[in-house]
Amino acid sequence: MKQFQSGIIDAIPAHAEYLYFTLQQDTSTSPLQSTVQAIAEHADGKHFVLGLGYDLCQKLGLKISALRNFDIEANPSNPEATSTTKLNADLWCWLRAEERGDLLDMQRQVLAILEPHFSLAHQVSAFRYREGRDLTGYEDGTENPVDEDALNTAFINDINSPLHGSSFVAVQQWQHQMQTFHAMNNTEQDHIIGRRKSDNEELDEAPSSAHVKRTAQESFTPEAFVLRRSMPWSQQSQSGLLFAAFATSFDAFEAQYKRMLGYEDGISDGLFRISRPINTHYFWCPPIHNGKIQVR
Repeated sequence: MKQFQSGIIDAIPAHAEYLYFTLQQDTSTSPLQSTVQAIAEHADGKHFVLGLGYDLCQKLGLKISALRNFDIEANPSNPEATSTTKLNADLWCWLRAEERGDLLDMQRQVLAILEPHFSLAHQVSAFRYREGRDLTGYEDGTENPVDEDALNTAFINDINSPLHGSSFVAVQQWQHQMQTFHAMNNTEQDHIIGRRKSDNEELDEAPSSAHVKRTAQESFTPEAFVLRRSMPWSQQSQSGLLFAAFATSFDAFEAQYKRMLGYEDGISDGLFRISRPINTHYFWCPPIHNGKIQVR
């Protein structure tokens, strides 16, 4: 299967820009179709991964049955847990590069194509930290599927389907409370994550609220595997993790997130003690046909 946006599966770059766009309400169908086709032709799927939101696909007449907007409420019986804003963007650009200057050039080109029919609603600058760690110092993506399993997890593999090679991504921006985290001793930090920071070993003695235990992908029925391609972000005094989970639907992400919120047993994920999600977006990442991203 070679019909997917390869940036989804490639190694995390040194730098990235996440651009979230909303559609201007007065945009008619014809210029909208032309603009989306133009950005799809510009994106290469490797240095520029493109995602389309539910409302935009509806306006384009694209029938993507698994696509929807994020709509999960926080568990009211668990005040420690929190959910996020539900203002799903219409179009998402994940720009990836090894040099910051390349991202500036890429962003300028994207804005030139999308304006005036789309507005840049949100932007996050991200980076690779210590060979793939979260800003807390813990390794990120330890249980990620690899090789053929990664492909089967992230991409629809059905040559008889027009969605062959496409993927669905949940993009969730987490804001860390770094002062709170660093005020904890090493054992308390390890028990929030469920792994030892020093050697990344999973801790059997960690509490049931440990993040690793709440999100163990094989512990769900059916199993809830996603391909995580997350990157740290920092802006002024704020920082955190830009979490991105790619899969063949949103079901696995939602199963994990609802368990984190305590929907199953009233136990919220320990991660909420040191971080909170501030926005969540769902997108469909179209396949590539004949070397071009296909949105028709």
